[in-house]
This record gives sequence, C-alpha cells and structure tokens, in this order.
Amino acid sequence: MREPGHRRAVLLLSGGLDSATCLLIAREEGREIFALSFDYAQRHSIELDRARALALRYGVREHRVLRLELPEAGSSALTDPSRQVPRGGLGREPIPITYVPGRNTIFLSLAAAWGEALECGDLFIGANALDYSGYPDCRPDFLDAFERLVNLGTRAAVEGRLVFRVRAPLLRLTKAQIIERAAGLGLDFALTSSCYDPAADGLPCGGCDSCLLRRKGFREAGMIDPLAKAL
Repeated sequence: MREPGHRRAVLLLSGGLDSATCLLIAREEGREIFALSFDYAQRHSIELDRARALALRYGVREHRVLRLELPEAGSSALTDPSRQVPRGGLGREPIPITYVPGRNTIFLSLAAAWGEALECGDLFIGANALDYSGYPDCRPDFLDAFERLVNLGTRAAVEGRLVFRVRAPLLRLTKAQIIERAAGLGLDFALTSSCYDPAADGLPCGGCDSCLLRRKGFREAGMIDPLAKAL
C-alpha cells in the first residue's frame, strides 16, 4: 500500500493566491507535484495564465488544464457574463451568486482520478473556511466527506493499494496568515490573480468579494500587494 506520505501530490492550481500558497507548501515538503487547472468558461480566465506561470516558475512535474462544460452556465455569476459580480458585498449573502454548483466536487473527483492513475493519494486544495466567501464546498465537513467517498469509491483504495487524503493546509488560516505563509515561502504575489471580474488586461476590479478578502489580508499582514494599484 502507498501511504499518504508518498512524495507525489496532485494539486488543484487555480492561479489564485491560496492555490499558489498550497503549491509552495507541497514544494517545501519535497513533493513531486502534478498540477491540475480547469477552464470552465470562467469570466476570470486570466487565472489560467497565472496558473501556467506559477507551474513554470515553481517547477511542477506536470501541469494539465482541463476544459469543462458545466451543465448550466447561467447558474453562477462567474460563468454567466450577463450577471453582475457583486461589488462591496462581502458577507451580505451566506452563499453568494459567485458560487459555482458542484465545482470543488468535480475538481476533486478529477484530481482523485489522476491521483489513482499516478498511485498518488495526496490531493492538495487551497480551500479556506475562515476568510472566505461562504461556499459550502470549502467547509471542513465537505472535505472530510469527500475523503471518505474517494476511499470508498476507487479501486486502488478498496484493494488497499492506496490511501487518499485531502490536504487543505490553509483551511483554518486567516487571509493574513496565508499571505504571511506565502511570503515566507517566497511566493511572487504578482504571479497570482484573485479577482472574480478582472479587466481585459488582468487588472483586478478591487470590489468583488475576492478582491476585498485579498486587500484585507495584505492590510492585516502589514504588507503591500503588488497588485494594489487597482485595490
């Protein structure tokens, strides 16, 4: 059986601050990293360019960008350009309209499928349950349930050849703590993109939930965001 400590890791890499920090954490652990990103027609597709740049800069073993067609693009402001991304509304809605139905369930399932093929049980995700937008698929209960599911539903786990573990090292950190951790690991913050509705040139809007969380984190960490000219 390959235990969860096997040096390979499959990592969900969005191009955002949190997933980039996870990348450096996995790298610090000496992992051979297989990064997985998704093109699901998100309006903030600049994050895919940032994911490619991060993968190249920090030496992942392999980086794949998978194209997904979600069942109903109009169900989220992130996939429907006719819907407005909320500005200045952080915390007003328990689950904001930027929630994408089933996103982390789909992403983790594909990561687990790749992990099983690679004989790699550790799945890294930059989920956070403190300074976040309220998405239900970022909660500890969801991640624990998914871990149980994938260990029940994969051949390698059922046959005892592999143990899956969902690694969410940022889960209980504030955004400021995440930024401090990333800085300590040498992350080039300019390579990341957090905005849900960036301009055509990639500059952040400064008012969406994700921009507000990023600004709050840098302020509380006492650091300057290289993208701050738009925030």
